[in-house]
Amino acid sequence: MSLINAAIDEIGMTPFQWKLFFFNGFGYAVDSLLIVCQSISQPAVDLEFGRPVKQIAGVALASQVGLLAGAAIWGFTADIIGRKLAFNTSLFICAAFVLIAGSMPDYYSFSTMVAIYSAGAGGNYILDATNLLEFLPVKNAWLVTFMSIWWAVGYTVTGLFAWAFMSNFSCPSTATGPADCLKSENWGWRYLHFTSGSLVLVLSLARVLFVRMKQTPRWLIAQNRDSDAFQVLQDLAIQYQRPFSLRLEDLEVQGRVLHTEMSKWSSLRLWKHVGGLFETKILAWSTIVIIANWFVIGMVSPLYSTFLPYYLASRGADVYGTPSNYTTWRNYAINQLAGLGGPIIAGVLVEMKFFGRRGTLAMGALLTMVLQFGYTQIRTPAQNVGVSAAITAASNIYYGTIYAYTPEILPSAHRATGYGLCVVLNRVGGISGVLIGSYANVQTTAPLFVCASLFGLLVVLSLLLPFETRGKRSV
Repeated sequence: MSLINAAIDEIGMTPFQWKLFFFNGFGYAVDSLLIVCQSISQPAVDLEFGRPVKQIAGVALASQVGLLAGAAIWGFTADIIGRKLAFNTSLFICAAFVLIAGSMPDYYSFSTMVAIYSAGAGGNYILDATNLLEFLPVKNAWLVTFMSIWWAVGYTVTGLFAWAFMSNFSCPSTATGPADCLKSENWGWRYLHFTSGSLVLVLSLARVLFVRMKQTPRWLIAQNRDSDAFQVLQDLAIQYQRPFSLRLEDLEVQGRVLHTEMSKWSSLRLWKHVGGLFETKILAWSTIVIIANWFVIGMVSPLYSTFLPYYLASRGADVYGTPSNYTTWRNYAINQLAGLGGPIIAGVLVEMKFFGRRGTLAMGALLTMVLQFGYTQIRTPAQNVGVSAAITAASNIYYGTIYAYTPEILPSAHRATGYGLCVVLNRVGGISGVLIGSYANVQTTAPLFVCASLFGLLVVLSLLLPFETRGKRSV
């Protein structure tokens, strides 16, 4: 692995890695776009069809279950079959079922489609971050953090779509249920899905047509495919006329990786991918703490993002006098635009000696906690827009860093398995968050108090992480 890393550093940053930054970024954008797509749609779907189980936000729950399944499938198989298949197929799965979701005639069928397209997207950023990191020279590792700008782009695009469609093609804000919310006047969430699905289809075609994805050299090494890893790097060096001094015999003389001669799906090989995350005490501690971070994020996200539309609508009634679809979704779009600043700030802070990865995580969580506590006290329109936008930007500092830091501290041979385990526990936390929020009054400040407290816990968990990866090569 050290020889492979040195060869990548020698070749340096090429147009291929820059293409990966953009086209892997599409996976990040689609993941966030679809999570927000269903959360934006849920209030309108609830009004038109009515909730089968009044207390449970069924659409949000379906999304979290689908995301969990996707994370498990893509994450736990990628260390066995490689990273290429998910890169080429996941966005097509998403596009097809997002388009179908927009035409669903009832609550159950729509929730089913949400679960399926969420499963397609569920492991996207696991593989996208892993793909990019495993091709990057060490001096360009900050790009994995900055790639989370695409996550914010996904939120922003969906927020703008919502402003256009939900403002103009939704039931009146005075509607209370199916009796006064007819399909003919509630096409906004359908247009949102048709437009988002079409966009995802274009992105999926672009990924296949403009990037000839290769298995990463680090994964190939872990599979004893030394000659294939050598060929990938040699082709890259020749194509872009870069120096390349690695020899195939340098790799082969190191010996063989144990157990690779067995079936890919043997129980021993599967267990080694999990056991490799706990090989030493400090690695085990690192794995446990990063999983704890992801679990807590999972609880926070639906409590804040999924139920924010309800909360903004209720604050609109208080702050503006008469609730307005236009005002609600304009504010939502402004929030997501402000969120673009978070990954940019994170990309700068992670390379600063005083902050690094762990300090940036703690800073993002701390700022979010303070702002969410402050949000409970808003009284004017300006406060409403300003504080909610600041929360989105601050939380994206944390999210942008955790997406990059997680693959950096996981060993290459087990990276997708470890990231998959983190995201699976994240989705378990998400399901817990949906259920907690379902039985809470989402039009009060209670969910925000819970979210702020959980971000306070994330400050502590961030500082407990044992590895600082700034300036260091991932292994």
